Amino acid sequence: MMIAIIIVIIVVVIGVFIASCYNSLVGLRNKVEDQFSQIDVQLKKRADLIPNLVETVKGYAKHESETLESVISARNSYLSANGNDSKMKASGELTSAINKLFALAESYPDLKANTNFEELQKQLKDVEEKISYARQFYNDSVLMYNNKIEMFPSNIIAGMFGFKKEEFFEANDNERENVNVKF
Repeated sequence: MMIAIIIVIIVVVIGVFIASCYNSLVGLRNKVEDQFSQIDVQLKKRADLIPNLVETVKGYAKHESETLESVISARNSYLSANGNDSKMKASGELTSAINKLFALAESYPDLKANTNFEELQKQLKDVEEKISYARQFYNDSVLMYNNKIEMFPSNIIAGMFGFKKEEFFEANDNERENVNVKF
């Protein structure tokens, strides 16, 4: 009788441990997904600002159609991207295109003085800052989640239930380069 009670207690303790560890992993995975969706919200907001910015620039820089087309193309790539990896890549391309657009604007003093352009540039700067913070929070969540997956004893539970590591949101090569616009 005493052995049966001890076995039941051990089984219950192991069950509680597995359930607790599993729930913790699920919570961290959901936090990672939530943090990525926060980035996605800001990236969508940025993508929504771009058509207005491009239209404003068009009036001043009519012969700069290649730069404007690359911004529009990068925006469309982001909007059609599916999955976190492709969204991260498309976001980097869009950031690079926007940086080229702002570098181009430096050559047009009338454009820089345009209040509509200034307001759009300010809004885009605010969104870029929010994207930066959202990426930071996302990466913090990924770190906690990946640590939980790899650390003993939760790695056993993670392996049993198929939890997979998440990728960090990293700057791609385009985002690391200095913008260089030549005329």
